[in-house]
Amino acid sequence: MKHILLRALAVALACGACASVSCGGNASTKAKTRQTEAARPAALEIDELLASADSLAGKTVTIEGVCTHTCRHGARKIFLMGSDDTQTVRVESGELGSFDPQCVNRIVRVTGTLDEQRVDEAYLTAWEEQTKAQTGERHGTTEAGCDAEKAARQETGATVAERIADFRAKIAARKAAEGKDYLSFYYVTATSYEIEQ
Repeated sequence: MKHILLRALAVALACGACASVSCGGNASTKAKTRQTEAARPAALEIDELLASADSLAGKTVTIEGVCTHTCRHGARKIFLMGSDDTQTVRVESGELGSFDPQCVNRIVRVTGTLDEQRVDEAYLTAWEEQTKAQTGERHGTTEAGCDAEKAARQETGATVAERIADFRAKIAARKAAEGKDYLSFYYVTATSYEIEQ
């Protein structure tokens, strides 16, 4: 009987040792996973980014959103959408070269610098002059890249003249409300990106 109890105790100790090594391995793996997740910066949703854009301009941000479009001219731009199509931000590839076309209709996580483009009267006058001289870059109103850009900037005009008039009306409204005689459009210049699985 004593012999059976000693064997049972030995088996119990051996099982406990195996379980402890096994659990230790799992704990180590879990700790590494937590460290990797902790090292990965928290991503802002597109709505959050746009709501805080003026205070984040010039800073490195990490954002996440659904890619609605990849520019067909070399995939150098993508557009990420937040809660709806009025919450869209343009992402430029910068030194990355181009984006993978597989981004479309997938959640994409981007890290980069948030930049501001200001549209004021001088910008609009130069655009008008380029158009009149026909030296500006030509974009048709049905071109997808332009349509995506227009949607991101919430433009309503179809022609260049209508778009410029729309911007002037929005600038006047902003000046009356906030005292600012320009519009701010924010975009991210990417330093890295990944397509979420």
